[in-house]
Amino acid sequence: MVYDPQALQDHWGEALARDLETVFGPHALEDARVADHMYRAAKLDVVPERWLQVAQYLRNTPAWSFDYLNDLHAVDLGEEFRVNYFLESFTHGHMLAVSVTVPRDNPRVPSVTEIWPAADWHEREAYDLFGILFVGHPNLKRILLPEDWVGHPLRKDYALKDKEVKQ
Repeated sequence: MVYDPQALQDHWGEALARDLETVFGPHALEDARVADHMYRAAKLDVVPERWLQVAQYLRNTPAWSFDYLNDLHAVDLGEEFRVNYFLESFTHGHMLAVSVTVPRDNPRVPSVTEIWPAADWHEREAYDLFGILFVGHPNLKRILLPEDWVGHPLRKDYALKDKEVKQ
């Protein structure tokens, strides 16, 4: 990628999507769009099999330099889970939302703790509450609930138990 600051000024989201498709092939992204020019944000949907390589590229390529993981959270969509990452490039002043969708019966996403250490507790929380396995995480265990807790309470299929209240 040839770094052209003027070309990236207004159309960096489209340039990023083209760059990723050139480097990783047309099947690495499920979707790419500029979410909001006003806030200089873009949105990518990345296939789980390419997420780790794409994340490394986003962090380490000077044209992009997404050096900060602002947030990570998961959503139960019923048949699948979506893990949303919110990245920032302090160098370029860009914000990027990345989604990785995995099937409910095999909720595995590569861990990005080696790339963005801030992902550590975020990944543990998503594991604790949704049961998403972050492959390669150095310490993937519960962070909010007791170790002996059964199930993952933010899953749509989690059975809530009524407790009797004595008056």
